[in-house]
Amino acid sequence: MPELGAPVRVSPLIKFGRWSFLTVGIAYGAYHQSRLSKKAAKEREIEAKAKAIRDVKLAEEKKIALAAELKTLEEMATSKK
Repeated sequence: MPELGAPVRVSPLIKFGRWSFLTVGIAYGAYHQSRLSKKAAKEREIEAKAKAIRDVKLAEEKKIALAAELKTLEEMATSKK
């Protein structure tokens, strides 16, 4: 295995650039995550409202269907007599 030489000294400008990009990337990621979290919270709130409306409609439809089924069963029971 060939022997490697001494490590090359990295320019302070390059080090500064690397750390700057890392810091800016972390800050952007935090900002973006915050923005997406707020958007998702709004979507969940809208879905919760829509679910409440949908549940009320389903309950009404079930009530109507049950009444129709009871009426049909009563008609069947009275017609057999």
